[in-house]
Amino acid sequence: MSPEIFIPFAVTAMPVLIALITMGYRYQQTQARYRTLVQLADKGVALPPALLEDAHPPYSERRRALVLISGGLGLMAMLVALPLQLDGGQSVASLWGLGLLPLMTGLGYLASWWLNRRD
Repeated sequence: MSPEIFIPFAVTAMPVLIALITMGYRYQQTQARYRTLVQLADKGVALPPALLEDAHPPYSERRRALVLISGGLGLMAMLVALPLQLDGGQSVASLWGLGLLPLMTGLGYLASWWLNRRD
């Protein structure tokens, strides 16, 4: 396999691999939790209602917003700082606008968090 094909394949496959590992880990956690609940029920122990509820991570729009804003700003700064040239002689710095998508998405999450605060 030539390096010209391997590098894009590895870059594309890495997020998929990370997602599969994360999903497998969560599946194993859920299965272990259910096995524990079944063992407790077989012993006749009264199960508290808190154990029967699925564990959901807390709603974290603010954290998600800050990660997206930081990622967008970082992408923009990286593209501006790269000294590379495209095929047409144009600088990679002209692609700085690609960072606007995560930046604006993060600002939307931040606005949603701010509007939904419960004081």
